[in-house]
Amino acid sequence: MLVSGTEILQKAHKEGYGVGAFNFVNFEMLNAIFQAALQKHSPLIVQASEGAIKYMGIEMAVGLVKTLAQKYPEVPVALHLDHGTSYESCIKAIRAGFTSVMIDASHHHFEENLKETKRVVEVAHACGVGVEAELGRLMGIEDNISVDEKDAALVNPKEAEEFVKETKVDYLAPAIGTSHGAFKFKGEPKLDFERLVQVKKCTNIPLVLHGASAIPDTVRQAFLSSGGDLKGSKGVPFSFLQEAIKGGINKVNTDTDLRIAFIAEVRRIANENNSEFDLRKFFSPASLAMSKVIAQRMEILGSADKY
Repeated sequence: MLVSGTEILQKAHKEGYGVGAFNFVNFEMLNAIFQAALQKHSPLIVQASEGAIKYMGIEMAVGLVKTLAQKYPEVPVALHLDHGTSYESCIKAIRAGFTSVMIDASHHHFEENLKETKRVVEVAHACGVGVEAELGRLMGIEDNISVDEKDAALVNPKEAEEFVKETKVDYLAPAIGTSHGAFKFKGEPKLDFERLVQVKKCTNIPLVLHGASAIPDTVRQAFLSSGGDLKGSKGVPFSFLQEAIKGGINKVNTDTDLRIAFIAEVRRIANENNSEFDLRKFFSPASLAMSKVIAQRMEILGSADKY
């Protein structure tokens, strides 16, 4: 059943668990996500970036989700625009049938971010659509910054309080030290959990963790053994994800782990049988491998058996 992102995340916020927000770019990825949700009785958020929408077409993206939502009406699912870069992009997604959107104006100064977010919220709420925004910025692994610079890059809890009050945004992604992609940390992983707790206390709304790929050992080994190279990647450990949920995170973005698991299986099959060209022989096992990663993530986040 297709529902708003607010409906799913308010329940997670009140009950203290996390919901995976899984990116997709085709039917195989989306079907793997739904199969895991069915297996684990988990609500879910499926999300498409602007790049994925350009690849699939917005009508196809919405159509695929609506078709599977109708096929599996027992699964509460929200369709989310991931990192909408403009007011226009968010409005286009809302008109197309998305039930949740992110307006990412975090690269602007605080006042401009607030202004742009407020514009999107006004339209989205009139349509029953939830809105996510972001404060602070995700740091790359090559960032070599001072303590003062780090503090400026991460979310300010008091600014978060003002931002939520003024914009009436439904969920907020606070920058606490993660980064996008597989290559997150130079040394040991570090997230500012104390800052996270302060943001939750100041805002009292669902919070979002971006850059949350974990690169679990099983996925890493499958990718490496098939001939892949992760160049010493380090993800966010499961223990950190669980600590983040205790601190107030309710939406956990997940993309990189799914891609790695899928491609590892495709490469393994290609290596073992170089005369195979039936796409189904590649994509069915790859989707199953991805679904196992998603099901495990649902257990870790605490969303299993929540519907």
